[in-house]
Amino acid sequence: MRERIERGCRAFDRRTLLAAAIAMISGARGAQAQRMEQAGSVGEIKGEAFAEARRERRVLGLAAPLFIDDVVGTGEDSRLTLHLGRDTTLRLGQKARLTIDRLLVDAGGEITLQAGPILFDRPAGSSPSPTRIKSAYGLIAVRGTRFFAGPSADVFGVFVERGNVAVSAAGREVLLQSGQGTNIPRPGDTPTPPAVWGAARVRAALASVE
Repeated sequence: MRERIERGCRAFDRRTLLAAAIAMISGARGAQAQRMEQAGSVGEIKGEAFAEARRERRVLGLAAPLFIDDVVGTGEDSRLTLHLGRDTTLRLGQKARLTIDRLLVDAGGEITLQAGPILFDRPAGSSPSPTRIKSAYGLIAVRGTRFFAGPSADVFGVFVERGNVAVSAAGREVLLQSGQGTNIPRPGDTPTPPAVWGAARVRAALASVE
């Protein structure tokens, strides 16, 4: 009887360990699948660009996939076009860095801009898809529109070419309409009131991402 009980206990222990191992493997695969959720792909590239995730760097080429949590960057004198979700395009200038924090095809997303200039573009008439772009300078809340954000005239500038965006920083929010821009000189400063940017400044800003 004692021998029979011991054999039963050993069999129970093996089944328990096997079930635990299967659960761990399934959990790891689920977590990996979540980390590798595709957010978009590379459209155009000039120079060098990369994506980093889980301490691994990937050199980006045409049509390369991009994933949630990727840190995407460009090298010196480089340009990169990202197609995200259904109809969002991001153009990055040289030495840009951003993180794709979250992206839902029809429900917007979140992007963190660490450095460099970007041009955000969604076609006119696109379905509303709220997106937030965070940076050390402030928060940009955007719907279907086309706008620039990044270094401009020795400050961090935001300029709306089409649509409107809300820029929030240091407890103040300004709403920019088409043709208007705002400046945030340093992190922690408030955005300046909406103002029309001169043609030369607009050309320089757009040239930095084209």
